[in-house]
Amino acid sequence: MHILENIKHIAELPLNTPVSIFTFVLLLIIATKIICHYLRIPSIVGLIVAGVIAGPHALNILDQNLAVTIFATTGLLYIMFMAGLELEMKEFKLHKNKSLLFGTLTFLIPFCIGFIVFHYGFDYSISASILISIMFSTHTLVAYPMVSIKGYATRPAVAIAVGGTIITDTLVLLILAIITGIHHDKNDIAMFITLIFSFIVFSFIAFIIIPYIAKRFFYAFARKTSLHYTFVLLTVFVLAVFAEIIGVDAIIGAFFAGLALNRFVTKKQKLKTEIHFIGNTLFIPVFLISVGMIVNLHVLTDIHNVATIAITLITVALVSKWLAAKLTQWCLRLSTIDGKLIFGLSSAHAAATLAIILVGYKTEILDNAILNSTILLILVSCLVSSTVTARTLNQFTK
Repeated sequence: MHILENIKHIAELPLNTPVSIFTFVLLLIIATKIICHYLRIPSIVGLIVAGVIAGPHALNILDQNLAVTIFATTGLLYIMFMAGLELEMKEFKLHKNKSLLFGTLTFLIPFCIGFIVFHYGFDYSISASILISIMFSTHTLVAYPMVSIKGYATRPAVAIAVGGTIITDTLVLLILAIITGIHHDKNDIAMFITLIFSFIVFSFIAFIIIPYIAKRFFYAFARKTSLHYTFVLLTVFVLAVFAEIIGVDAIIGAFFAGLALNRFVTKKQKLKTEIHFIGNTLFIPVFLISVGMIVNLHVLTDIHNVATIAITLITVALVSKWLAAKLTQWCLRLSTIDGKLIFGLSSAHAAATLAIILVGYKTEILDNAILNSTILLILVSCLVSSTVTARTLNQFTK
């Protein structure tokens, strides 16, 4: 009888015991990744869908409890940290002028189109329109592993796309810092001056103090490799806390941590492997599932509101990124195939997009309709990016 009562307690929905929650999350991660492998779709898409199905607005198996929230927050910071860590600085320096052109175009074209459409077309506020617009400007190199596996990672078009990511992501996060900072403090001028000064101090800590400490630490504990990962993770959270102290979002601190530790981690293959393994195995999947859990499927039935916004988001995102890639191709006199490859790599909206929209949603700058529509954008853009890149790579091999 006692056993039956325990089973009944554990089986209550939503799951409410730490063991049952963690067990189900691990089961959900492995099942989703296996299904995505056989269907040949990005796991980021499958994990978000899995979160939608298991979340409070569908089957109600999982809820936004403390355990899920902690792992999800860690996953969000981890994504932005890895975005900074993955940027190839050497390739950027080799093609910096071309990357600067593409980075400028792939930032400005989506930003301008997005702002006009959502501020004047949908009557969103200036702050909301700017956040939506920088969401269009950013992109995630979801298809990059496909290029790397095929052996085309050193191709100039790929280097240009990767270098452009450094520029657009940095601009996007700076604007995000300003917008969220102004939103928290209505005294715009005083806040702006304080934010700029604080940001300079923060940048000094991130790019001067942290690398100095990291260099000393890795030298002093060169053989204590078990400490290396802990030091890296601590650095991510310390800079995330500093970012919150100066009044910007923690994801900016995590991104700066990735940039600051980039040259150290690149030299340590074992450490880099550990960072990817733990992030891709646990933190990031839980974050993606938690994003899906936020999605309210009932909101999507509002045809006149959400459906229109979703279609507009997807159209503006893909068309503006295509225009930026095509214009880059023409200006640099690249081949049509290289233009397609740049578009394929830069058309996916995932990590930074999620970060921006969630920050905007939590600070109540953006509404639920934008949040739910953005999830659809992520699903569609990741599929488009993967498909275009795969077909382009097949043209190279013919």
